[in-house]
Amino acid sequence: MTSTRYEITLEAHLDRSRWSTWFDGMNVATTGDGNTVLSGQLADQSALHGVLAKIRDLGIVLISVQRTEERGPTESI
Repeated sequence: MTSTRYEITLEAHLDRSRWSTWFDGMNVATTGDGNTVLSGQLADQSALHGVLAKIRDLGIVLISVQRTEERGPTESI
């Protein structure tokens, strides 16, 4: 069984410990080019829009939003 998760890329460098709770517990990771990727599961579309509204209200540039599938362990052949 797979679960839906999101990856949201921002044009900003956000500190993980400060912002993870603010963004509904999503994982906060910075990239080498100074961007931040928020990743994790959200309950529904309403929760996604809530996170996007927070990004908008903070004035952070949104680069991308991707819905990804979380896969279980792969089997060896």
